[in-house]
Amino acid sequence: MSRALPKYDKRRVAVIGAAAVVLSGAVIAGSALAGTPARSDGAAGARTLASPGTITCPDVASRLPAVPASAKAEVDRNLALLQTQIKEANTRLAATVGQGGPNFVDNAILGPLKDKRVATVNRIATAIGRTAAKPAGLDALAPCTLDAGGGGASTGAAPSTPATQQPGGGDGAGGNTGAGTISCPDVASRLPAVPASAKAEVDRDLALLQTQIKEANTRLTATVGQGGPNFVDNAILGPLKDKRASTIDRIAIAIGRASAKPTGLDSLAACTLTP
Repeated sequence: MSRALPKYDKRRVAVIGAAAVVLSGAVIAGSALAGTPARSDGAAGARTLASPGTITCPDVASRLPAVPASAKAEVDRNLALLQTQIKEANTRLAATVGQGGPNFVDNAILGPLKDKRVATVNRIATAIGRTAAKPAGLDALAPCTLDAGGGGASTGAAPSTPATQQPGGGDGAGGNTGAGTISCPDVASRLPAVPASAKAEVDRDLALLQTQIKEANTRLTATVGQGGPNFVDNAILGPLKDKRASTIDRIAIAIGRASAKPTGLDSLAACTLTP
């Protein structure tokens, strides 16, 4: 036989119930403000929604010596290209928020940008060196950094990690499976007769091309299971192409100092992943 609760017990139940409603509402509101669904990992969600930051690079123009009039147009064109490269990298940074593993920004954006800047800075130094002392040490200005700029959780290691992909674990849909070998077009067989004065430099750069392929294959093996569907293209093949383009350009310049400069060699820079 049940009996009615005393009045003070009813009041206590009502107060406790109201407090529970307020508390649960606060928890739900807090989760919503943090951008974290109640069922998901809070840290991953916060990183995904964070500002990606901004890529900043050392200024090259201010570090140049006096530019000869005969080189000014070429130097100005390459200085403008350096700015374009930074802009493109920042655009890609914003477009890829939520992609990749812990080293995505370094591998897929900062690394390729550095390689492009090395090639461009090298062309600037070469243009000046044709009629004046060639500036040295400019390649130290090639590396850029990710400035988080107070933008939340971006740290330069990665703008984010999607909930469906754990760092270093791959996404199971086209990441680095470890299958295949990187192969590249042979450059030596496509060269014209190499002047004796250029032979040592050309041989050194041809050896460097082989080293670059070896390093890329080593990286391919070391990163098995990492990245999304474009990891190999973005983090291995892309940077390799930029390095090869810079090296091939040096080969053509070396030959061109004593004979006709070979053209079209840049088409040999791109490599592929073969089974």
